[in-house]
Amino acid sequence: MIIMNSELYLVAIGLLILEGDNLHKLFPKFMIKLGELTANGRQSFVLITALVIFPSMLLTDLSILSYVSATGVFSCLIILVSIFCVGLFNSVGFHEKGTLLNVKSLPTAVSLYIVCFAGHPVIPSIYTSMRNTYQFSKVLLFSFVLTTSTYLAMATVGYLMYGDSVESQITLSLPTSKVCAEVAIYTTLLIPITRYALMVTPVATAIEGGLSENYKNQRTIRLLIRVGLLISTVIVAYVFPYYESLMAIVGSIFVVSASFLLPCLCYLKINSDLRWGWNCEQMGILGILVFGTLAGVLGTYSSVYDLVT
Repeated sequence: MIIMNSELYLVAIGLLILEGDNLHKLFPKFMIKLGELTANGRQSFVLITALVIFPSMLLTDLSILSYVSATGVFSCLIILVSIFCVGLFNSVGFHEKGTLLNVKSLPTAVSLYIVCFAGHPVIPSIYTSMRNTYQFSKVLLFSFVLTTSTYLAMATVGYLMYGDSVESQITLSLPTSKVCAEVAIYTTLLIPITRYALMVTPVATAIEGGLSENYKNQRTIRLLIRVGLLISTVIVAYVFPYYESLMAIVGSIFVVSASFLLPCLCYLKINSDLRWGWNCEQMGILGILVFGTLAGVLGTYSSVYDLVT
């Protein structure tokens, strides 16, 4: 529970960074001045985004946001098609050359790829909400195939368009004067606004669960917890603008722990009387544990090293 809530908290911070970076891309000269205090464009937009998100933090029924957030898969496809059109019709092309294999950055790349599949908190909810649960395996397989195909297509298009010069967010590399680029950027801007409250709510609920009965059901306390989470994430996003490093850390520590290591360790604990042999299942579990450990250790080291150097 701690791992999943920490992951959701960091992803919420990433959403604020994402919003600030892309708004700054559209309006690079914008800044806020209050007397002698000055917030640059990216930091200003983080604060503005927090004000826009604030009303959603006061909602007790997030069903409206959940319906809007459900359009996320269509948003990803719109972004992919828009970026492809930028390369095809807006003189960017798909001829950029770069390094196909960069061993030094491989741990970070693996961590970023892992974090793309950080959907494990919602998988049980999907299963329990299905009318025909026997089709769950097919739904899961289709979802992962579609997700993987979309990510690979986006990575390929971005690499062919910008090569090694691509930014941590491909939307930051797009020419803002092109209509297709604006469609991609504005679609990206909708994602944090519709998903932030949904990301933070499980964290707030977990905090409320640790309170005494005298406080956990008080609306004022619940609102204070949510506002406190919003303020804390804004502070971190304000002083820590490194989206790529943050997502790599989420992938190498939290997603690896929750999706690779803990399920395998729990399975081994449940089946503690299992006799080890050279069958496919046991070798698969061992392979996942080894890969997860290497990805976690090397990915965390690489991400932290990139930050301090």
